[in-house]
Amino acid sequence: MSRLRDEYKKDIAPALMKKFSYKSAMEIPKLEKIVINMGVGDARENSKAIDSAVQDLSIITGQKPIVTRAKKSIAAYKLRTGMPIGCKVTLRGERMYEFLDRLFSFALPRVRDFRGINPNSFDGHGNYCMGVKEQLIFPEIDYDKVEKIRGMDIIMVTTATTDEQAKELLTRFGAPFAS
Repeated sequence: MSRLRDEYKKDIAPALMKKFSYKSAMEIPKLEKIVINMGVGDARENSKAIDSAVQDLSIITGQKPIVTRAKKSIAAYKLRTGMPIGCKVTLRGERMYEFLDRLFSFALPRVRDFRGINPNSFDGHGNYCMGVKEQLIFPEIDYDKVEKIRGMDIIMVTTATTDEQAKELLTRFGAPFAS
């Protein structure tokens, strides 16, 4: 079992129950899934770019990503329907908690001039979205084997009904919010 899952059951859930005075344990917000999306704009010229992105994302998450394809053609971008334009991974369960622990403990502190993550990036329904400018902040990625530096979107989906509840949940998980 991961450290964060144990911590959630032992400390975080009872603290949230007390703070928000829930009547039932089923009301306590929990982390449902984490979706990591990597857009690969240069995939239309270089077909190996998508393979490189899939490789990096699978190393970071420990799970094989699926390739996302264009839904419609856009002539200005020389894009056709069905062309590969990115990749994404949905993490749940043990892998999700393990990834979250690595993100908050190792990866984010490696960002240059890091002052915390934006506390205003909630969507109004208890989900949090953040962007990472480069995949090199993860210790698993070997700098010499990276073909191109790519960013990624990380979306944390919770069962919380308000942003305040979700922020409290993520803070107790160790999210370094900027003050």
